[in-house]
Amino acid sequence: MAHSPQDFDWDDLKHLLAVARHGSTLAAGRALGLDQSTVQRRLTQLERRFGLPLVERQPSGYRLTAFGQALLPHAEQVEEAVARFKQQLTSATAEVSGVIRVTCPEPIVYRITQSKLLELFRVRHPALQVHFVMSDKYVDLAAGEADVALRSGDTDDGALVGRKIADSVWAVYASASYIERHGRPSRVEDLAGHALVGFDDTMAKHRIATWLRRIAPDAVLVARSTSVLGLVYSAKAGVGVAALPTALGDAEPDLVRVIEPVAELTRNWRLLTTAELRRTPRVAAFFDFVVAEIETLRPILTG
Repeated sequence: MAHSPQDFDWDDLKHLLAVARHGSTLAAGRALGLDQSTVQRRLTQLERRFGLPLVERQPSGYRLTAFGQALLPHAEQVEEAVARFKQQLTSATAEVSGVIRVTCPEPIVYRITQSKLLELFRVRHPALQVHFVMSDKYVDLAAGEADVALRSGDTDDGALVGRKIADSVWAVYASASYIERHGRPSRVEDLAGHALVGFDDTMAKHRIATWLRRIAPDAVLVARSTSVLGLVYSAKAGVGVAALPTALGDAEPDLVRVIEPVAELTRNWRLLTTAELRRTPRVAAFFDFVVAEIETLRPILTG
């Protein structure tokens, strides 16, 4: 039965590559865990299929012919593609188990649990549990306080790796009752004349704290909190005006967006971990899941 040169067993390319790298069928057989005769037979079959010699015998061993040299880089590409395929197959079929600790602000945890995201994750990785470490402050991943962070804002921690997954957008909100009593600010410059809600001194480096000090340096905060959720509650109670993430402010029917998103407060939401943890199966599985479901996660973070 006639065969075309394209009709060959890809597995035979391993023998061609081994001979090219080791210079003899004996050494190639050792590298492949085969006997010398098997390597010679498979190489001969490949030459017959192609209709041209791939190697030539010399006193010092085997050397690729010009035809073999021309095919070599393509055979190497096939080898690399097969290796990547096997790696992906192993990752896709291996059951990842254990616990992954995800740190993010408390309101985001609530929004995640109210969505379908965790259920989708359980379907894909039934043996992998997600535990939340809730904090508005930056939990130290390098110290082992969590495995993965959903984090917005500024960080100078060069030890972390990850990717952007959404925008963190902030606007200014007040309750209807506050507006009725004190009027409605319409510009950032108006905030200096209003009761303001902000973070306490433990959050002094947060971008909202530094922004308020800049635009209203003489203002006295009528309520201070250690969390974004505290700012939301204070604004809802009519205590004062607060800068809030649009995902939270827009979701509260008692709050009115009085000033549109402030450009200088916009940051990135990022998925972060340490370089060492990024290579572990459980964290890699979580990263791959987030990337695959980024369109589901993005509205949770941005509203």
